[in-house]
Amino acid sequence: MSDNQSWNSSGSEEDMEPREDPGHHVGIADLSGVLSKWTNYIHGWQDRWVVLKNNTLSYYKSQDETEYGCRGSLCLSKAVITPHEFDECRLDISVNDSVWYLRAQDPDHRHQWIDSIELHRADSGYGSESSLRRHGSMLSLTSATSGYSATSTSSFKKGHSLREKLAEMETFRDILCRQVDTLQKYFDGCADAVCKDELQRDKIMEDDEDDFPNTRTDGEFLHNNNNGSKEKLFQSLSPKGINGIDFKGEAITFKATTAGILATLSHCIDLMVKREDSWQKRLDKEMEKRRRIEDGYKSALNDLKKKSHFGGPDYEEGPNSLINEDEFFDAVEAALDRQDKIEEQSQTEKTRIQRSSPLPSGDAYSTAGAHRFSDKPRSQPPPAPLVVAPPPHAHRFGAEVEEMVQNHMTYSLQDVGGDANWQLVVEEGEMKVYRREVEENGIVLDPLKATHSVKGVTGHEVCHYFWDTTYRNDWETTIENFNVVETLSDSAVIIYQTHKRVWPASQRDVLYLSAMRKITATNENDPDTWLVCNFSVDHDEAQPSSRCVRAKINIAMICQTLVSPPEGDKEISRDNILCKITYVANVNPGGWAPASVLRAVAKREYPKFLKRFTSYVQEKTTGKPILF
Repeated sequence: MSDNQSWNSSGSEEDMEPREDPGHHVGIADLSGVLSKWTNYIHGWQDRWVVLKNNTLSYYKSQDETEYGCRGSLCLSKAVITPHEFDECRLDISVNDSVWYLRAQDPDHRHQWIDSIELHRADSGYGSESSLRRHGSMLSLTSATSGYSATSTSSFKKGHSLREKLAEMETFRDILCRQVDTLQKYFDGCADAVCKDELQRDKIMEDDEDDFPNTRTDGEFLHNNNNGSKEKLFQSLSPKGINGIDFKGEAITFKATTAGILATLSHCIDLMVKREDSWQKRLDKEMEKRRRIEDGYKSALNDLKKKSHFGGPDYEEGPNSLINEDEFFDAVEAALDRQDKIEEQSQTEKTRIQRSSPLPSGDAYSTAGAHRFSDKPRSQPPPAPLVVAPPPHAHRFGAEVEEMVQNHMTYSLQDVGGDANWQLVVEEGEMKVYRREVEENGIVLDPLKATHSVKGVTGHEVCHYFWDTTYRNDWETTIENFNVVETLSDSAVIIYQTHKRVWPASQRDVLYLSAMRKITATNENDPDTWLVCNFSVDHDEAQPSSRCVRAKINIAMICQTLVSPPEGDKEISRDNILCKITYVANVNPGGWAPASVLRAVAKREYPKFLKRFTSYVQEKTTGKPILF
C-alpha cells in the first residue's frame, strides 16, 4: 500500500457512507401546540403556544400572537431534556442556568414532544454519530501525530514506578553489553588478520633477496626497486595506520564508558526511588486539596442552581416537593413578614390621606350630616330593626344555616377551662386563643377558639362589619379578591374568595355561605347576642379549579353585648358597653403543607386578625350613635 493510500484510510467510516448533498438536506418535521408553562410562583402554570423549529424551541402567549415575535426561545443543541419522575405530563428543558418547566395535556403528548426535540438535537450535529464521523479523519491524524507523547503519557498515568523503570534500564544495559561483545569479536578478528599479513610479508621479504620476480594474484609484479620504497608492494597487506590503533583497548574503553553511563543512570534512579515516598506524599496531599476544592465548587454550583430555581414548581407545596419542612417554614415566614411590611406601609398611607381629606357626610349608622363634626344638634338614631330568626326554609340553605346556628350556640360558648384537650397558645391582655390538635390523613384540622373583650362597641356592630362585604377589604389583608356568587336573603350570601398566595404554599380559595343572625333571648337577663356563621357550600358558578386548592371552613363569630348602668340620669354611652367576642374556626386547608407550618402560621395570624379587626370596628364606631 502506498503512502497516499495509507493517508486516505484513516480508520473513519466516512468514505464508506453516502454523503448528503448540502443543497438537498433532509429536514426534521416541525412541531407546535399548546403546553402549560410554569411562569412564576404567583401565576403558576399558564397555557402557551410552543413551536419547535430549526432546533429552536420558542413560545408565544397564544397562537394569534406568533406574528408579533416570541416571548422566549431556547437553542436545543446543548439542552438537557428531563421527563419528570412523578408527573407523567411534565418535562423540564434546561440550558445552563435557564430552565423551562412544561406540561403536556397527557403522557402521549409529552412523549411526542420529547421525541421531536431529541430528533432536532440529533439533526443539529452536536454529539451525534454523524458529527463524530465528520471529524474522524482529523481525530485519526491528531492521534497519529501525537503517538509518542500519548504512549509516554499513558505509561505515566498507568503508574509505572521508578523501580520498574530501573529494571528496564538493566535490560537495555544487557543488550548494549552483548552488542559491545559482538564488536569486540569483530575487532579481535581484525587483529588476527593483521598478524597473518605480517607473517606473509616477512616471507616475501626473504624471497626478494634472491631477486626472483613474483607475481601476485592480481597480476602485479613484486621486485626490488632502486629507491628501496616498499609502500606500493605491501599496500594491500598493511593498510595505512592499521598497526597504530589498539582495537582491543578502544573496545574496552567503550565498554567501560557505556557501563559508567549506565551506572550513573542507575545511581540517579536510586536517588529518585529514595525520594519517591516523599513525592508520593506530596502528590497525595495535592490530590486531597484538589478534591476538596472540587467538592466545594460542586457544592457552590448546586447551591447556585438551587437558588436560581428556588421559585420553580419543584419547590412549591406538593407530595413530591424538594423543599424540606424547615425551608418551607422559613419561606412562609419571610413571605408573611413582607406582607406585613407592605400592609403597614399601606395603613400609614391611608392614615395620611384620611387626615388630609374631609370626612364623609354620613354612614350606615347616622343620618345625613349627623357626624361628630356636624354643627347640627345630634338627634337620636331610629331604633335598629330587630332581626329575628327567619323561617328555616326561607331559602334553599335555610335548614343548614339553622343547624349551624344551633350547633354553635350549643357548643361554641362552652367554657374550655375543664376540657384538657384545649391548649392555651396565645394570651395577650383580654384576648386568649386556644387550640385542639387534630389531624386526619396527615392534614391539620385543629379547631381554634378565641375569646376577646372589646370596649365601646356592641355585638351588632362587630357582626355587621364582619358580615358586610362592603368593608371586607378595609380590615382583611389576606384576601386577593372576592365576589358575591349569590344573594340568598338580606342576611345570607354565598361568597367566593381567593387568598393571597404565600410561597411555597399553594394558593387557596374558599366558597362559603355567610349568614348573620340575632339570637333571641330566652330570658331578660341574657345578653344581647349576635352571630355570624360562615361554612363551606357547593355552587355551580364556582367550581374547584387546578389553579387553587379549595379549603373547607366552618367559622362562627358570636358577639354578646354587656351594658353597665350609667350614673344618675345620664344616657348610655360607649363607656358603658362591652362586647364579649367568641371566635370559633374549623378549617381544612387541604393540600400538602406541613403540619408544623400550618400550626405556626395559625398561632401567628389569628391573634393578629382579631386585634386588627376589633381595632377597625372601634375606629369606625368612634363618635357615632350606638347600634344595639
